Amino acid sequence: MDQPNPRRWRLLGLLAVAQFMLILDVTVVAIALPNIETDLQLPRETLTWVVSAYTLMFGGLMLLGGRAADLFGSRRVVLTGLFVFTLASLVTGLANGPEVLLGGRVAQGIGAAMLSPAALSVVTKTFDGAERNKALGIWSAMGGGGSAIGVLLGGLLTAGPGWQWVFYINLPIGLVVFSLLFRMLPADRPSESQGRLDVPGALFVTAGTGTAIYALINAGDRGWLSAATLGTLAGAVLLYGVFAWVQRTVRSPLMDLRILTRRPVAAGTFLILVSTALMISMFFLGSFYLQHFKQYGALRTGLLFLPVALAAIVGAHLAGRLVGTAGARTVAVLGFATAAIGVALPAIWEGAAVIVIGMTVGTIGIGASFVAASTTTFAQVDHREAGLASGILSTFHEFGASLGVAVVSSVAAASLAGTVTSGFARGFTFAAITAAVAAVLALAVVPVVKASTGAVPVH
Repeated sequence: MDQPNPRRWRLLGLLAVAQFMLILDVTVVAIALPNIETDLQLPRETLTWVVSAYTLMFGGLMLLGGRAADLFGSRRVVLTGLFVFTLASLVTGLANGPEVLLGGRVAQGIGAAMLSPAALSVVTKTFDGAERNKALGIWSAMGGGGSAIGVLLGGLLTAGPGWQWVFYINLPIGLVVFSLLFRMLPADRPSESQGRLDVPGALFVTAGTGTAIYALINAGDRGWLSAATLGTLAGAVLLYGVFAWVQRTVRSPLMDLRILTRRPVAAGTFLILVSTALMISMFFLGSFYLQHFKQYGALRTGLLFLPVALAAIVGAHLAGRLVGTAGARTVAVLGFATAAIGVALPAIWEGAAVIVIGMTVGTIGIGASFVAASTTTFAQVDHREAGLASGILSTFHEFGASLGVAVVSSVAAASLAGTVTSGFARGFTFAAITAAVAAVLALAVVPVVKASTGAVPVH
């Protein structure tokens, strides 16, 4: 029997810090976006891609990254992903125009897609039994903490040394973590199976989602029912169809699509997609409202977001205690209903206080829906399929962020351009209606699932 790694907890800490950086980079830019827009003179469409380019590549290539870790060894993929992410962060911070900025965000997403699943693979191989559950709990907490702290850190850095430091901060942390992991990560053997990387599958699913995001971002200007919007969305559907065909024909598919035909897995992916879309939409709208129209500085805005960020942790904690007795369906319905009530407040009334209170209430509900998503997804998944299910859940998490910011950017286009405030009301109204519809759908599609062990980590 192999002896446990004596430095396993230190190794976990380093991997968790790396994961923290990846999740942080989803929300840390929310506060910096208005400053980036002003300094680089970016149009609304390009500004939306600052968020979507990262989450699209992160989500679209994550399953490929997990497969690469199996084939080439987790150590090699972890170090490569961390190096790419750190270097890309430097490039993004140095950007003086949209091309370099978006190119850097794409490269960050590629690095994150390699690093995250490979690092999680190291964690699951390093720990066993009760220690593994404890380690996964720490891993999950670091991922959730990245989302929560991102908005506050974004305000501190943007108000201090400048928005570039939202990206530069990854450089010293990444270099230190890389040097320590280079010495500490154990060598591992690649898989002995003769599987191959399904690169075409990864490209088609990413291209399909990217095409859909492009259509949604431009719908605010072209019209939601215009030929250009509908035609582009049809192209996205076609790309998804090609992806499904590739998965049925290649020898080593990116994912077994049959797992999505199971009701718990399909319901869980729906919950995670909508939850993330709602959260990122609120952060996006709230940041622009407070900074553009209330003329608050980045630091003040970041501090106002702190109760909003903490609300996600509170909601997840309450849901974790409730899901074992009431079931995931009840938690999901209550979560989305709470989110709808919270987001409806800024849809009806204006004011900074209303914005913060509404987002705080809404985020409590969203935090609960995240727990319902993971509990539902893993309800009937065999341990041998846990890695695949976790990868699918994480993929839809990132896609939700991409789609959410794309849709709300178009809905609130007039306000983001700085002309009127009515766009914010429309954006929050759309989010509230989406949450209310999701609550009704959750009642219909989420199976009755109870869990005594709480939620499985999304990331």
